[in-house]
Amino acid sequence: MLEGQFYLPISYDLIATFLFAVTGALVAYRKGYDYLGLFSLALATGAGGGLIRDGIFLQTGPPAFVTDWRYMAMVLAAGFLVILAGENIKRVNLVILLADALGLGFYAAVGAQKSINLGLSVLAAGLIGLINAVGGGMLRDVLSREEPIIFQPGQLYAMAALFGVTTFLALGVGFRINAQAAALISIGVAFVTRTVSIIFDIHTHPVKEHRGRAAVKRSTRKMRRISRKKGADL
Repeated sequence: MLEGQFYLPISYDLIATFLFAVTGALVAYRKGYDYLGLFSLALATGAGGGLIRDGIFLQTGPPAFVTDWRYMAMVLAAGFLVILAGENIKRVNLVILLADALGLGFYAAVGAQKSINLGLSVLAAGLIGLINAVGGGMLRDVLSREEPIIFQPGQLYAMAALFGVTTFLALGVGFRINAQAAALISIGVAFVTRTVSIIFDIHTHPVKEHRGRAAVKRSTRKMRRISRKKGADL
């Protein structure tokens, strides 16, 4: 536990809540939900990661979301922003991707910092930071009847959060630099990783595809050995 220097202001958690709430509201807007549906999805997405972090893993009392009115204010602000600006947002999917990418880094850093300050190991802090980062997006996808993005082969998502939380812990715990400096760098790492993977279509592949490629390679090597053996016999 790093006293003092390893403290992140609540603004990081609030920003993450707002960003993810925006993505939830935008998905609801895109799908044609009513006002209740829009604010409900914004709430689940914005608060989901924090609720999983505080309620399931850290268990330090009531989740921050229900003890501090500012979290609900962030959700409401995100919902009203989307309602007011929805018609003017020309590329909704792009805004969702960018807000999601930025929120990943914020929530990853906050989850890891809270875990370290409770005396958990670096490994546990990394896991909780990762779950904190992807939890809200997973709830958003499930509630909007879409396959969660973290389970699909595609551009780096959970990997971006993993790079971010690893950077945060390496700088903050390993090199003991100021927590806010470590957080800003890790947020940048997660955001750049996610956006670069989208721009250049850097993506993961299905396990089945990897196994198929491995089988083809084995078959090719076997055929080459047989061919070389036949050539030697001649």
